[in-house]
Amino acid sequence: MLSKKFYEVTQHEGVVSVTSWGNDSKPNVRCTWNSYLRITEDERILAPIAGFTSVQGDVAKNDRVILTLGSREVEGFNNYQGTGFLVEGRARFTDSGNEFEQMKAEFPFMNKLLEVTVESAKQLL
Repeated sequence: MLSKKFYEVTQHEGVVSVTSWGNDSKPNVRCTWNSYLRITEDERILAPIAGFTSVQGDVAKNDRVILTLGSREVEGFNNYQGTGFLVEGRARFTDSGNEFEQMKAEFPFMNKLLEVTVESAKQLL
């Protein structure tokens, strides 16, 4: 599901926004970095988290999230300098297990692991 262009974007620095919403309609948006993302063989997106308490609260009620990410360093459509993606999926937070421990070794600051199961990934630019 994730394209070669998506993987190329994750190899360059840029901001990743994570948007969630609980039972009410008020969204919560938090950010991380492209360089913090790890993609599993089955194309789940993993991100080390320190904080994100409002997003964690939302995900406990509604596990749907939207991520946006991009990079000016990757050519987009029609020779446009830069491209980005809109990713929709289901999220969960963990604080144990093999993937958590592997990420914690790389990112000692984290206290939770955000895991997003991708349902769609659309290139925007």
